Amino acid sequence: MKRALIGVALLAMALMAAFAFAQDKEKTNPPEMKKMTHVAAPNTPEWRQLSSLVGQWQGTVVEGGKKNDISLEVRMTGDGSALMHLLDKDTPHEMVTMFHPDGDTLMATHYCSAHNQPRFRMAAAAEKNQLAFRFKDGTNIGPGDGHMVGLVITFLDANHHDEAWSYEEQGKEMPATVFHFTRKQ
Repeated sequence: MKRALIGVALLAMALMAAFAFAQDKEKTNPPEMKKMTHVAAPNTPEWRQLSSLVGQWQGTVVEGGKKNDISLEVRMTGDGSALMHLLDKDTPHEMVTMFHPDGDTLMATHYCSAHNQPRFRMAAAAEKNQLAFRFKDGTNIGPGDGHMVGLVITFLDANHHDEAWSYEEQGKEMPATVFHFTRKQ
């Protein structure tokens, strides 16, 4: 009889431990996570065009009348759902722009050396070989603060593209700064 009671007690403890484990596992992997399905990477012509920039680039820009060399790394991240544009990596003026789809349009957030984060929405481009983005909103931008307001990427061929970045200061848009990039071979 004692053995039977010990057996029942051990079985009860094992069931309680299994139930507690299942409860704990449910907390770390809630049902809503199980129901999530994988969303396919975007497949719009604009996304494919932007994705063609993945790789290493060397470029030049003229600022203050002086020609400067500049580097660019573009890579896919987030399982193909975001594109990271890394300008002048490992320098004091390194900047990152993250591009991603939002429905059938594209968005971009620019992490600027001006210490703000303007967000852009894709806009109508002047030419077929261009993608244009215009300022939507941003963070750390006070009244009158300077910030980026536009970007036009011109696709010249598979190994060359230009980027025209527009900046606004005290409510006035300045002429665009144009970067010329050549793909590293």
